[in-house]
Amino acid sequence: MKPAFSPELLLPAGSLAKMRAAYDFGADAVYAGQPRYSLRARNNEFRLEQIGQGIAEAHARGRKFFVTSNLIAHNDKVRTYLRDIEPVIDLKPDALIMADPGLIMQVREKWPEVPIHLSVQANTTNSATVKFWQRAGISRIILSRELSLDEIESIRQDCPDMELEVFVHGALCIAYSGRCLLSGYFNRRDPNQGTCTNACRWDYKTHVADDQASDAGDAQPTKLESDFDFAAAQQEAESAFAATSTCGGGSRHPLADRVYLLEEKERPGQLMPIMEDEHGTYIMNSKDLRAVEHVARLAKIGVDSLKIEGRTKSLYYVARTAQVYRRAIDDAVAGRPFNPELLLELEGLANRGYTGGLLERRPSQDYQNYITGHSVSHRSQFVGEVRSVREDGWAEVETKNRFAIGDTLEVIHPSGNRRVRLERMTSLEGAPVEVAPGSPVRVWVPLEGPSEGALIARML
Repeated sequence: MKPAFSPELLLPAGSLAKMRAAYDFGADAVYAGQPRYSLRARNNEFRLEQIGQGIAEAHARGRKFFVTSNLIAHNDKVRTYLRDIEPVIDLKPDALIMADPGLIMQVREKWPEVPIHLSVQANTTNSATVKFWQRAGISRIILSRELSLDEIESIRQDCPDMELEVFVHGALCIAYSGRCLLSGYFNRRDPNQGTCTNACRWDYKTHVADDQASDAGDAQPTKLESDFDFAAAQQEAESAFAATSTCGGGSRHPLADRVYLLEEKERPGQLMPIMEDEHGTYIMNSKDLRAVEHVARLAKIGVDSLKIEGRTKSLYYVARTAQVYRRAIDDAVAGRPFNPELLLELEGLANRGYTGGLLERRPSQDYQNYITGHSVSHRSQFVGEVRSVREDGWAEVETKNRFAIGDTLEVIHPSGNRRVRLERMTSLEGAPVEVAPGSPVRVWVPLEGPSEGALIARML
C-alpha cells in the first residue's frame, strides 16, 4: 500500500559543510547542537555564529534547522541556560530538541511559541508518556530506540495528532540512550553531559579469578596462557543448567561461583570483576543501527520524521546516508518495492556491523559486535572530494585516503552516482601521477559527467 505522505528525512550536522552535504543529497532538515547544552560537547563546530549561518542557509533553501539542547542539566547549567539559549531563539530555529523537564518548563514559560521536540534522551516508550508531554506543550516526540515496529505503530494509533520521530540509522548505546555511566566512571566524562568517551567500544581482555583472595578480600587473577574460551564455557554452562531445575531444588553450577575479570587495553593491571558468558572481548560494543529496509513500514505507520545519528561522523557518511535514505523514502512513497542495492551502498560506510536494533525482536547476539570495537568498511572507502572542475571534464580532487591508477572509483553526486576506472591522473602542475597517497595531496583526474562538489570513493 502506498503511504499517505512522505516522512521528513532528518540528518546530523556536525559542521556547516556537513549541513550543506545533507541538504544537497536529500535531507529535509538537519539538527545541530550547542556544545554546552547538547550531547556533542566535543567535535562540535556550532557556536552561535555558525548556528545563525546554518539557520539562514536552511531557510533560504526552504529546509529546516533544529537546535539540539538535550542534556540532563546539573544546577550549574540550569543557572546559565536561559541566558545562553535566548540568542539562539532570536535566530529562529525551527525547533529546539530538549530532554530535561526543568529546562523545558523554563523555555515554555518564557517562549511559549517556540516548538520543542522531546529528545530520545527522555526515553519515551509508551502512549501515556506521549500524551503527558503533549499536554506540556511538546510538538514532537522522538521515540525511544528501544521500541519495536509494532510498538511504534501502536503509539501512532493511540496518539494520532502528535508528531513522531524515529531513529533509523547510526550508533547505538548498550543502555537506554544516554543512560550508560561507563565513561563517567572511567574518565569522569558524563555521557549525558555531552562528553561520552564510548567506553563500551574499548578493547577489553578477560581473566578468570583463582580461588584465593587477597588480604583485602579481592579476587586475584589467574594468569592465562591464552584468552579464556567463553564459547566452551557457555556450552558447558548450558549443558549443566539444562540438567538442573531453574525453580529451586537443583544444585548450583560451579561456573555460577566463578569470578571473571575485565582488563581494558589502555589500563593494564586494572582488573574489573564481571560475570560474562558470551564469547569475545568487545562484549559491550553494539552494532550500528540500520533500518533502511523498514522505511516503507515506518512511512505506512505514519511516522513524521526519520532520523539519522552521527554529528561526529564524516561528510562522506552524511552524504551517503542522506542519499540512500532519500531514495528509500521516495521509493516507499511511490509504492515501489524495496531496492536491496541500498543495503550494499550502506556497506560502503565504515560500520561495526549492522542490526535492526529493537525494531525487530532478534536473538541477543545479533545486537553485539564481539570481534572489533572500530568501524570497518566492507565495500568502498572514501578517498576524496572534488574541489573544482575544468571545462575538459578533469576534476581537482583533494585526497582523503590512498587511491591509484587502475582503481575503480565511485563518483557520488546529488544528481546520481557513477563508477569510473581511473586510467590517468596528474599533479596540479600537470605531471603524471600513479598514486595519490592521501591528505593533503590534490590531484587532477578525468571524470565525465556532473562532478562539481562530488565525493569520491574507491571500490574495495
